[in-house]
Amino acid sequence: QVQLVESGGGLVQAGGSLRLSCVASGGTFSTYVMGWFRQAPGKEREFVAAISRIGYTKYYGDSMKGRSTISRDGAKNTVYLEMNSLKPEDTAVYYCAASIRLGVSKKLTDYDYWGQGTQVTVSS
Repeated sequence: QVQLVESGGGLVQAGGSLRLSCVASGGTFSTYVMGWFRQAPGKEREFVAAISRIGYTKYYGDSMKGRSTISRDGAKNTVYLEMNSLKPEDTAVYYCAASIRLGVSKKLTDYDYWGQGTQVTVSS
C-alpha cells in the first residue's frame, strides 16, 4: 500500500506561484497513475491534473488549465504540481492521489490512495 505525503503549500499573493510536491512510499511508484485534486471550503473535491505512469500523458482540469504543470520524477518517487498566476479562487486544500488503473483519469473515484493534503491560500 502506498503512502502519499504532500508539501509545498502556503500563503501566496494573487499572481504568484507555488510548486507542490508529493512523495510516494510503500509501493512501486512507476506503477501508479498520479493525480492532484483540490477542495475548497464548502465545495466538492475537484480534479486539477493527472499524469500517466511514465509521464507521457497529462490531463488538466478546466480550473487551472494553462496555469499549472504536472510532472513526476521516478528517481525521487515524487509528483509535482507547478501553479502559476494564482488567484484567490485557487485557495483550497490540495490532495495528491495514486491510481492502480492503467489509464489516466480525471475521476476522483478512480484513485485508490490519497495524501493528507496541503493548504494553499491565495490572498488578493
